[in-house]
Amino acid sequence: MKATKLIIAFCLMAALASCKSSKDNLTYFSNLPAESTSGTIESGKYEITIIPDDELVITITSLTPEATAPYNAPLTAISNRAEKQTVTQQQSLQTYVVDHDGFINMPIIGKIKAQGLTTAQLCDQITAKVAKNVIDPYVRVQLLNYRVNVLGEVKTPGAITVVKERYSILDAIAEAGDLTPYGRRENVLLIREENGQRMYHRLNLNDANLLSSPYFYLRQNDVVYVEPNQVLKSNSRYSQDNGYKLSVISTIVSAASVIASLAIALIAK
Repeated sequence: MKATKLIIAFCLMAALASCKSSKDNLTYFSNLPAESTSGTIESGKYEITIIPDDELVITITSLTPEATAPYNAPLTAISNRAEKQTVTQQQSLQTYVVDHDGFINMPIIGKIKAQGLTTAQLCDQITAKVAKNVIDPYVRVQLLNYRVNVLGEVKTPGAITVVKERYSILDAIAEAGDLTPYGRRENVLLIREENGQRMYHRLNLNDANLLSSPYFYLRQNDVVYVEPNQVLKSNSRYSQDNGYKLSVISTIVSAASVIASLAIALIAK
């Protein structure tokens, strides 16, 4: 009886320790002063720039539609695509794909460099060119294929189609349903393509300095991976070990049963 009580007490202590470990550091930006009710943190940069293979929606209009009509590409109907979230489903769009040299080719205007520009900067350049022949043109540039991927210990991992250009890692995590209690908040991995190379950066969601980090705002094709903490790894390893042990025991029991049956049959003869 005493041994049984000791075993139960040990199990309870282990369970409590496991719960405590799994809930450590669940607070975002825990290093903000607790006694301060307000403050200021420098904002990080959030402008994203156009890169090759980006798909752009460019519409050019004016008070005289006939004057700007030649500047628009043939209409392309959008159907059965995630990008419908960025526009009304009934609308047809003028779309341009940025080539590997960073250019788009527009009617009348011809080739124009888009890579490295923000959508606002490209809009200004196109407006300036159209304004040479059209009074008060209105140009709109949208990034159509802005997606990020959120993987690992979040409630709903997967690809996210972004409908605005100012999109932070907190936006992505919120859209993925937040981290699970088993996600490592102090070591979130961001994978980003920069200058033709895949780069990675580790972010600490417990640190308020993240808000002014150059990696706080995401770019197209970013991958956010939330690693499992040690508790989940230990539980997974424990489950695997137990599964293996159960399999071995089951095999031994089955073998023993077969041997016993054979022995009984031989004795009966």
